[in-house]
Amino acid sequence: MSQPDAPVTPDVAALVAEAAADLPDRLAVVEAGGRGLTWAELDEEVSRVATGLGTAGVLAGHRVLFALGNRLEFVTTYLGVLRAQAVAVPVNPGSTPAELAGMLVDSGARMAIADDATADAVREAIGRTEVAAAARDEGRPLPRIVRVGGAAAPDELAYDDLRAPDPTPVPPLQDPEKLAVLLYTSGTSGLPRAAMLTHRALLANVEQVATVEPPMIHPDDVVLGVLPLFHVYGLGAVLGGVIRHRAKLVLTDRFDPEGTLDLIEDEACSVVPVAPPVFAAWRGLDALAERLGPVRMMLSGSAPLAAETVEEFSALAQVPIHQGYGLTEASPVVTSTLQSDEVKAGSVGAALEGIDLRLVDEEGVPLDGSAADDPGEIQIRGRNLFSGYWPDGADGPGDDGWWSTGDVGFLDGDGDLFLVDRVKELIIVSGFNVYPTEVEAVLAEVEGIRQAAVLGTPDERTGEAVVAYVVPGDPAADHDALVAAVRARAEELLAPYKRPGRIEVVDALPRTVTGKIRKGQLRGQERRKALGILE
Repeated sequence: MSQPDAPVTPDVAALVAEAAADLPDRLAVVEAGGRGLTWAELDEEVSRVATGLGTAGVLAGHRVLFALGNRLEFVTTYLGVLRAQAVAVPVNPGSTPAELAGMLVDSGARMAIADDATADAVREAIGRTEVAAAARDEGRPLPRIVRVGGAAAPDELAYDDLRAPDPTPVPPLQDPEKLAVLLYTSGTSGLPRAAMLTHRALLANVEQVATVEPPMIHPDDVVLGVLPLFHVYGLGAVLGGVIRHRAKLVLTDRFDPEGTLDLIEDEACSVVPVAPPVFAAWRGLDALAERLGPVRMMLSGSAPLAAETVEEFSALAQVPIHQGYGLTEASPVVTSTLQSDEVKAGSVGAALEGIDLRLVDEEGVPLDGSAADDPGEIQIRGRNLFSGYWPDGADGPGDDGWWSTGDVGFLDGDGDLFLVDRVKELIIVSGFNVYPTEVEAVLAEVEGIRQAAVLGTPDERTGEAVVAYVVPGDPAADHDALVAAVRARAEELLAPYKRPGRIEVVDALPRTVTGKIRKGQLRGQERRKALGILE
């Protein structure tokens, strides 16, 4: 498949200026609480932030970390950073101070933007010795905190003061290969790393999605913004798509089964992008089809959605559901069932225009495709791909443009993709990636724990849940005390979705003859527990 030419528009922020010129008075983004911005107002706010960043000493290429919920300031910060040609580092606002400190050290951020919910954690993170040591070693100041909403401390900057009263024009982006965003994910190693997304990659995926027929988003659509904007699905597919099509985005900071349905009714949301756990939360509610009356399409991503769930929910809600496959490293959308000639049970659809898919065997050799339904590791190629992992671009696409996803699937004769397994031992909780190695490293630090193994188990509410198996150093140790110590350590160092929901204290972990923990055996035990076969 040939690759499309680079678009004329240089970056996503420039799309806002184009929308403001054409539709200045149309609402672009609103919060559930009522605040909103037209396209002209959004464009002006973006320019104010971009100018203010420069005044505050943020130069092109500097990293700006922000821990914000779904609110107007997230949108204006993100786009302002892009327009200033700095680098946006959006992070989970539920991150612990230890997690935030790790990302501040790794990214070398010059500024950290926080709101009421995250200010204390960001302050604590910046106060940690490792953040100060990294700044000192690199000869740069500590990250300056910008406070959204609440009162700024004496050494902080209020967000309103960051916004320049008289924005100055910023030279247009000349090099689309400039780094635009760092998004923390696992990479292929299973350890959290920042994927380097360029302006080229972000805009390419926005344009690739725009070629889908029928369109995911129309200009007159009202799109629900319940997916967290710090996540690549919310940032690229939802916000990027809304900007590209000049639709209206309705932001809400949290999903509540009843409250979100009320919001859909009140705002007449026509496109509802969600993660799989939403379907389970809505399944038993009364008058579901009536309450989803304004919706013309639901989009599911972040994790595979069972074919039975699609069939059951479609019948209940009387709304078509389309799903796709994507990754942070792909900016993010790779396939969509909207791209398929027909929606097939279990399929995540066909590749978007401008994206190539192929399957390879364990040695990395492409499968010839002569055997239908022959699974292999999924490789992708396209202008939407990232440029490797921060800071040196390691493990990015090869010289031939192909990149291995770590996922296993098969392609049918029509080119539709079916996901089979994951090479990486990834756990997906409510659409968020949890990497067992990260959790295991935290548990290994708990006094009295000799070994730990972390895996995912099916969960009706969140898709998967985190389970930890721990081996005490002393066989006579108090199991309840060990479990309490593990929970306390997890609460200190891990965001809530990463914490083990269940902790099993065992005498030993099953191992192979070479000493590797047999997680497959542990997963088998979990499946038998779920079926009631094993206590």
